[in-house]
Amino acid sequence: MSLPVTDTEAVAARYVDTIIIGSGFAGLGAAIKLSQQGSTDFLVLERGSDVGGTWRDNTYPGAACDVPSHLYSYSFALNPDWTRSFSRQPEIQKYIESVARQYRVYDRHVFDCHVESARWNTATSQWDIVTTQGNFTAKKVVSAVGALCEPNLPDIAGITDFQGEIFHSARWNHDASLEGKRVAVIGTGASAIQIVPAIAPTVAHLDVYQRTAPWVLPRFDREYTRIEKLAFKHLPGYQRLSRTGIYAARETQVVGLTRVPKLMKAFEFIARRQIAKGIRDTELRRKVTPNFRIGCKRMLISNNYYPALDRPNVDLVTDGIREVRAHSIVTADGTEREIDALVVATGFHVTDSPTFQGIFGKDGRSLAEVFDERGQQGYKGATVAGFPNLFFLVGPNTGLGHTSMVFMIESQLNYVIDALNTIDKHDLGVVEVRREVQDEFNADLQTKLNKTVWLNGGCASWYLDKHGNNTTLWPDFTFEFRRITRNFDLEAYDALAAGDVARPVSAVDGTPAPATTDNDDEKAISR
Repeated sequence: MSLPVTDTEAVAARYVDTIIIGSGFAGLGAAIKLSQQGSTDFLVLERGSDVGGTWRDNTYPGAACDVPSHLYSYSFALNPDWTRSFSRQPEIQKYIESVARQYRVYDRHVFDCHVESARWNTATSQWDIVTTQGNFTAKKVVSAVGALCEPNLPDIAGITDFQGEIFHSARWNHDASLEGKRVAVIGTGASAIQIVPAIAPTVAHLDVYQRTAPWVLPRFDREYTRIEKLAFKHLPGYQRLSRTGIYAARETQVVGLTRVPKLMKAFEFIARRQIAKGIRDTELRRKVTPNFRIGCKRMLISNNYYPALDRPNVDLVTDGIREVRAHSIVTADGTEREIDALVVATGFHVTDSPTFQGIFGKDGRSLAEVFDERGQQGYKGATVAGFPNLFFLVGPNTGLGHTSMVFMIESQLNYVIDALNTIDKHDLGVVEVRREVQDEFNADLQTKLNKTVWLNGGCASWYLDKHGNNTTLWPDFTFEFRRITRNFDLEAYDALAAGDVARPVSAVDGTPAPATTDNDDEKAISR
């Protein structure tokens, strides 16, 4: 259930100590951690009608995870009931819902609550939050808005004039039957390579529009045996040992991705074998063979994508789209292909998420404006200079191309929850990462990223922002990220004691510094 918002609260802002925005793996994890330590003065604002985030929204045919099941779960809530090595969307969503029930945090949620804006109020040292379920004020805000939540719609001439069924992969219309119809899929990314094999056998004809061919590796997916399921459930330590083994195997890829890109040649060999095995036609093989080094863009996994493209009722179109008409698509060479339905599988806004436009910092500028000027930069993926008392989960440079994001989320939870506790412990009113600390952190990140396949692999990807910087991925081992986020480092922040803007806080022990007569907030912040 969700907490009701009364008519009075819709007018007068409701005060909550901590607001969490979003309830996917990250936001739900934050709610659980706060609940476990006895905190009750927090709410989770979730625009959907249930927990789950990406896994609640992406219900397209064939939706499944590309990370092994046992690694794609909270370490504190292992799931012995996974049915297969790579879980599908319904099973993952069921797991997330079960964890929310197990830890009894459903009643801390306000569902169907879209956050329209969050603005830092310098006068009150609080966040003023406007939502579709009333207004809130909060001392602390945790943004758990995932990177893959805002669909990226292509800017194609005439697309709004299309008269048939049209929807984004993340907003699948299950009332629209594609059976026996002429269908087009725009995109060949992670969603598309699952959708295409799922619908190809039942549609009359399928056109797949490819801008850049992806590298596709085998999907080592299978159902777990009855004996394995019993062992996961009843043999102490067996599931955790399996999880550790999967983690270690995945982590070895970091060497090739970030340090010695030539080592990725082995993966490229395997991917080329996939093409040869799945496609008979020589020209089609040429079309699906990427012209960049594997790992430069997200590596995909599938056993049935290439065989689906090789079907007689499927065409791979590599010419650019010139326009969409009422019942057809016209490519750059002038060819017109009639269709009844259009599936847009063009990914998400990652480095330019629309959610950034509604978050305003202490100087009145939005997060979108700050990121547009400097790039999507933060400190340890958790804080951004100019935005006090605001903490991010799945923030800048916390993405991964090889293993489970849940591991990174739990690492950030360590840091952010410790930050919230530090604020309470020392009765701090304002905490903001110092600009010079953030700049130094990002300079070091970009130095590391300059050596990676993501910048040297010969591709253009959604990992890069408009400045050409990779502000999406973490360029090191994930255990190194966990090390640097194990504890909140107050010394990297400017802090003010609560209720006294003239008393900066010592970054060493959190105690108030001697009183000052300077009432200028900017000058009062400790340096």
